Amino acid sequence: MKHAYGVLLLLCLTINLNAQEKRMKIYISADMEGVVGVVTGDQLTPQGFEYQRFREFMTQEVNAAIEGARAAGATEIVVSDSHGNGENLLIEKLPRDVLLVRSWPRPLMMMQGIDASFAGAIFIGYHSSTTSMEGVRAHTISSARLADVKLNGLSMSEAGINAAIAGQFNVPIIMVSGDNVVVKETTALLGDLEGAVVKWATGFHSATTMTPEASYQLIREKVQKAVSRIKDFKPYKISSPVKLDVRFKNYRPSEMLSYLSIVERTDSHSIRFVGKDMIEVSKFLEFINSYDPGMEP
Repeated sequence: MKHAYGVLLLLCLTINLNAQEKRMKIYISADMEGVVGVVTGDQLTPQGFEYQRFREFMTQEVNAAIEGARAAGATEIVVSDSHGNGENLLIEKLPRDVLLVRSWPRPLMMMQGIDASFAGAIFIGYHSSTTSMEGVRAHTISSARLADVKLNGLSMSEAGINAAIAGQFNVPIIMVSGDNVVVKETTALLGDLEGAVVKWATGFHSATTMTPEASYQLIREKVQKAVSRIKDFKPYKISSPVKLDVRFKNYRPSEMLSYLSIVERTDSHSIRFVGKDMIEVSKFLEFINSYDPGMEP
């Protein structure tokens, strides 16, 4: 009897261990400027005449990524709606077992919800950095306010900043989709990740683009390939403490922020903040981008 009980216990433990081994969490951060067909503000804000249609395309690109991840073995997926007001994805058109992060502010910005339990992270609909001379709608965090964002002296795209946040939790970036410029920029920084080029930039507000159905197929294939070789990827690590340099397009933000003892004003338009890690840096970036004295409630 004791022998039978021992065998049963060993069998249960084996089943449990096998289940844990098969569990794979994937994080998806979704922006909109890199979505198929997007070229101007007409597709990017609720005021744009094409916005509602392009919310559909953004949602379907995310669904294609989910399908590709699951085909390669992903069991849990968290999606971050990371464009504009953070309320773009059509929640009713996402799979029922997906968790969705919406709206702002968020301590980890476009990576809210990431932690060490994830096997990898995916960037859908991303765009190139504010220092890029080529990409469609190229900017970093705020196209209206920021001229440059550097981590430890290196100018960063949103993909780079978000990869460093994921790296804080030892999570690698495995795939990016968007125009040809962001895919080139991101692979140059992070290495041999999978890239889905859904359009080719010809200017800040122009591109040659795939059709939506073609982009969904490409994203699905690239994500499946990325997840199937997920052990090939390494987290992007920023050495600590992290030196953050921000250059504003206007004069007064750097002046006012320099009143804070944790901030150094480095020139007429620039400030420096040193954080102990990427979590502190992320919170500071969210603060300078979101704070408004008239915020209500």
